[in-house]
Amino acid sequence: MEANTAEERNLNMYLPNVKFEAIPINQLVSDQEYQRTLSEKHVKRAAAHFDLHQINPVKVSRRDGVNYVFNGQHTMEIVAQVSGSKETPVWCMVYEDLEYRTEADIFANQQKYVKSLTPFEIFKANTEAGSNKQLLIKELVESYHLELVSFPKQNGIMAVAALEYIYDRYGYEILSRTLRLCIGAWEGHPQSLGASVLKGIAKLLRVFGTDIKDEIFIDKLGNISIKEIIRTAKERKGGAIGYSEAMVLEYNKKGHSALSIQKLHVHIPPKGSLSPEESLREAFAQTQSSQLTVSTPQTEGGADLTNLVPEDSQGTDQETLISS
Repeated sequence: MEANTAEERNLNMYLPNVKFEAIPINQLVSDQEYQRTLSEKHVKRAAAHFDLHQINPVKVSRRDGVNYVFNGQHTMEIVAQVSGSKETPVWCMVYEDLEYRTEADIFANQQKYVKSLTPFEIFKANTEAGSNKQLLIKELVESYHLELVSFPKQNGIMAVAALEYIYDRYGYEILSRTLRLCIGAWEGHPQSLGASVLKGIAKLLRVFGTDIKDEIFIDKLGNISIKEIIRTAKERKGGAIGYSEAMVLEYNKKGHSALSIQKLHVHIPPKGSLSPEESLREAFAQTQSSQLTVSTPQTEGGADLTNLVPEDSQGTDQETLISS
């Protein structure tokens, strides 16, 4: 019995000596020299998307009867703004009699060994949570016989943040066409499904629209290895714009009407902003539209476009997404 008690006592060494209290915000102090400047912009943005389940306990050091906040000053300001009162209580993790220097040390090192979520992990969690946007993007990707992955592989897309960027900035139709051209030209090569390549194609489609002919793009770009495109892009400019330029150069070869590289540098505003519900309804309508149907024979340099049309078997699921 004594051995068990001793063992339990040793294990308790790994529990911080704290207690949890609901303390009104106006009884919390956050003016220590080590504290960072409060970001009003962050407070407003978080308050506009307030979620009670995302509120973490505020860490408090109680010294000389004063509740000093050393982690959570933004949290308490967000709750105060949403509730409209600084008398609103927040859950606090209270440390008794910490020294000032210990507080500062905890504050400075609190994120030192925290592993941030990767874009893939966030995307996957959002799909598990039933987020309409992520489910729609996942469904679109899979309709082209691609998959979302956390490691490089044939027909696998790691660049989930790029997919979300294209969807948010340019819309569902351009995202769908981007995937179609990419898989048509390079047949699922892992490097062709990277963020810069996908964004580069999407920018081309946003700038040139129907001036880009899908069968010509797939024919000409499909005759060039993705490694050569990457090499040319890096020689020109950093980021997606370099890839857009590299692809325009190849597209223009032996062509009767050339696309203007200069046009890539003219600011074109993103697709008009829609509400989440409007975006999803538009995306659903586009998946049902004949605009996504392509009938083109196989070209010498690329894949058969007739096999690159999103499968129509998922309409029921998409309709469920719209009405949910």
